Amino acid sequence: MQGMEWLNYHHLLYFWTVVREGSISQACKKLRLAQPTISAQLHSLEDQLGEKLFQRSGRKLELTEIGRITYSYADEIFTLGRELTDTLKGRPSGRPIRFTVGITDAMPKLIAYRLLEPALRMQQLVHLVCVEGKTQQLLADLMTHGLDLVLSDAPAGAESHVKAYNHLLGECAIQLFGTSDLISALKKGFPKSLDGAPVLMPLAGTALRRSLDQWFEQRSIRPRIIAEIADGALLKVFGATGAGLFPAPAAIEKEIRRQYGVRPLSTLEGVNERFYAISVERKLKNPAVVAISASARTELFA
Repeated sequence: MQGMEWLNYHHLLYFWTVVREGSISQACKKLRLAQPTISAQLHSLEDQLGEKLFQRSGRKLELTEIGRITYSYADEIFTLGRELTDTLKGRPSGRPIRFTVGITDAMPKLIAYRLLEPALRMQQLVHLVCVEGKTQQLLADLMTHGLDLVLSDAPAGAESHVKAYNHLLGECAIQLFGTSDLISALKKGFPKSLDGAPVLMPLAGTALRRSLDQWFEQRSIRPRIIAEIADGALLKVFGATGAGLFPAPAAIEKEIRRQYGVRPLSTLEGVNERFYAISVERKLKNPAVVAISASARTELFA
């Protein structure tokens, strides 16, 4: 054992608690320790690791790249510790597979749910962790094994500078949805009736926006763009109030009708949206990812 570096797990526990609680002051209440004590322990952990775990962003502390990796390991260590205690006390553990998925901010949330839901139906228990963010940050986390998978509406390109593999889960047509009053007013004379009609659009630069712009341009239609909204769920909320028509995947038509009380006007010919699972594996091996891929092909996008 001589020469082996031992990690101080007390220091790691304080770090883990600070991240989970969101601040040092909240961690102090949880651990019943004074703030200088926890601050000193965090500095000791950084000294031992030889890396900074936090960086200041205004008044807030944010995790560095090394901080995120350290937290991921710490979370697994202390989760295992709790399971060990439960097992020794005779409580059944049935340890679940931890499955951490990054979801790009442009990904429709109902599609993300439908894709992930089969993983929760597996015979083996799954502890699902979902993280939403920008594509480049999620891909960086995938490379450092902070994520098991990234779900995206676009493949990882050469510009991402990461060695990742794109697995096409499927594609589906895009429909325009709106309130009953709006649909009734625009149904006659479609698609020319869309000229000057109120429309809610995704942000410029996204794959879906490019396809929509092209569809309107090919038909010499100029809709009145009421708003450009990055978040697909917020876009649908605006649409549900009657602010304008909005595009959404046909694969989740039933859910959109039920959740937002809207109706489809029409399918837009030639406008499709593709969805990808991005992984560090050329061949999918993780049982949860295999379940997602199989269900997407045979059910959601069949």
